Amino acid sequence: MRLIQNMTTIAEYAVPEYSVPNRVIKIAVIGGSGVGKTALVVRFLTRRFIGDYERNAGNLYSREVQVDGEQVTIQVQDTPGVEMADNGISLPDHVTCSIQWADAVVLVYSVTDCRSFDLIDQLHQLVVRAGGTNMPPVILLANKADLLHLRRVDSQQGPLLAGKLGCSFYEVSASEDYSQVHGAFHRLCCQLAKQPPPASNSSNISASAATEKRRSPLIPRPKSPNMQDLKRRFKQALSAKVRTVTSV
Repeated sequence: MRLIQNMTTIAEYAVPEYSVPNRVIKIAVIGGSGVGKTALVVRFLTRRFIGDYERNAGNLYSREVQVDGEQVTIQVQDTPGVEMADNGISLPDHVTCSIQWADAVVLVYSVTDCRSFDLIDQLHQLVVRAGGTNMPPVILLANKADLLHLRRVDSQQGPLLAGKLGCSFYEVSASEDYSQVHGAFHRLCCQLAKQPPPASNSSNISASAATEKRRSPLIPRPKSPNMQDLKRRFKQALSAKVRTVTSV
């Protein structure tokens, strides 16, 4: 048996002995330092909010979930914070690799930090360049909406920027409202689940299934007729010898 988180409840499912691997949905979360990327990821996957984290080194989080009735594995790549430099943005190599790896990208800024908002346009350009002809879907997430007394980014700026970039926009609070965070990520996962999986992913799944089929012991190998015949003859010979000894 295996536990599967289906966004609202935890249910127990019987696991087939030889099941096809789940489809994998890969999401990269990108934004400036201190905007709450890790808090958002952990909130989405576990429902929990943890206020303080060590400096983000770029952790990969993974969990099995059900999206619209389909069992999938969601992998969320948390990335180190991007900083503004004199000649543009200071971008760790890990961030570029994460964009190329991902099926979708979540751009995050904090409503309490104008600099994190100013980074978004440049980060989106980076996603466009890194994605090339296969640019991944993007959503824009404004975090820390609960800190009204510290707000520095007007509530209308986010939707305007999202319209300019051509992506969906959500204003959320990782600390106060799980449903907002869940809704943003869940809609993105549903969008990705409706798309056909990448060709390489499909071939890998088919190869894995074929390998499992070859290994399957569901059809036992029959015993060799020759070996069975030898055993029968040996028993007959042994019985005859025993009878001979007894009669003597």
